[in-house]
Amino acid sequence: MDTPHDRITTPLATPYTTDLTTGPATDLTTGLLRGALEVERTEHGLLPHRLPARARAQCADPQLALAESQPSGVRLAFRTRATVVELDTLPTKRVYTGAPPRPDGVYDLLVDGRPHGQARAAGGHTLTVDLATGATEHRTGRPATVRFTGLPDRVKDVEIWLPHNETTELVALRTDAPVEPVPDRGRPVWLHHGSSISHGSDAASPTTTWPALAASLGGAELINLGLGGSALLDPFTARAMRDTPADLISVKIGINLVNADLMRLRAFTPAVHGFLDALREGHPTAPLLVVSPLYCPLHEDTPGPTAFDFGALSEGKLRFRATGDPAERAAGKLTLTVIRDELSRIVRQRSADDPNLHYLDGLALYGEDDHAELPLPDGLHPDAAAHRRIGERFAELAFAPGGPFADKAA
Repeated sequence: MDTPHDRITTPLATPYTTDLTTGPATDLTTGLLRGALEVERTEHGLLPHRLPARARAQCADPQLALAESQPSGVRLAFRTRATVVELDTLPTKRVYTGAPPRPDGVYDLLVDGRPHGQARAAGGHTLTVDLATGATEHRTGRPATVRFTGLPDRVKDVEIWLPHNETTELVALRTDAPVEPVPDRGRPVWLHHGSSISHGSDAASPTTTWPALAASLGGAELINLGLGGSALLDPFTARAMRDTPADLISVKIGINLVNADLMRLRAFTPAVHGFLDALREGHPTAPLLVVSPLYCPLHEDTPGPTAFDFGALSEGKLRFRATGDPAERAAGKLTLTVIRDELSRIVRQRSADDPNLHYLDGLALYGEDDHAELPLPDGLHPDAAAHRRIGERFAELAFAPGGPFADKAA
């Protein structure tokens, strides 16, 4: 069975390294990376991508370019006796004018699948975004080092999960003992696509985004194509998924289409069919789960587009608001309620000829009662506690006995 690092398409030579402080530098090759679809060689080292170059070439949207370069679900995985690990990286920090400062991205270290430490990397490049005008400014910076010590002195599997929300170039890896790629564990590969919620917006760390939690609970190897602001039924994303070997597939559809006010119901239905058709071209019998939107009061019955709440921003708070008119539903404008109803209908229709196609109502993952207990802080995105709840529920509904992924779960 293929594993995620087998699907990274660009072989790379030895990257740039810095002065060694721990031990010999390890070649940062694709064999040590999991969760990326492609890796770019830069002047500094390796830049993981979650969409291949041929997909990126078909869309000039800077939001998509930013989202796919943020390595949600991407991790270094190796076997070693090392007790000290250093990783030099070149992150790109985001600064939103007028909004509260963003914390540095988190690196999660796992030893034999269990949390063993966290670190943050200061420095790096800075991307400043003016939310009022959309103008951006990029300022270059220098690499930073994250260091993990006190690892058990035995042969073990080590994973370093990169910050899910921070573009990260890998510059150098150093350890005090040799490393080798982790062998195939026989786990099913789960390929998931969704919005910023799947990307991990407002999750506490890369291993606690809801897809990462669900994959851990379900014993799956995750490839996370959660793309903030960019789950828009794009054909190039469908083709990238079609061409990516996977045992389990899920697509979470809805909120970004409302956010962007991208299409009407007339276009939505054939676009969903086209997306699913493309997936089935590459994965004709794999369990395929269509997930409808989570509960979001802003857009349950009010169309988009979604806009920043500049009144809240003037108070240093980041919030969103719906700008559509509920009466426009009659003209085919999409809301979350409309999308759930249509996705359910589409899956019922297609599953008559496709017994491996399944539907999961997003309200079963996060519904009105959950919102009352764990409200969306900015009106759109779940917080860390809600991510944990969503991940646990997805694992129960998808990977547990009787779920659509149960037969192939590890």
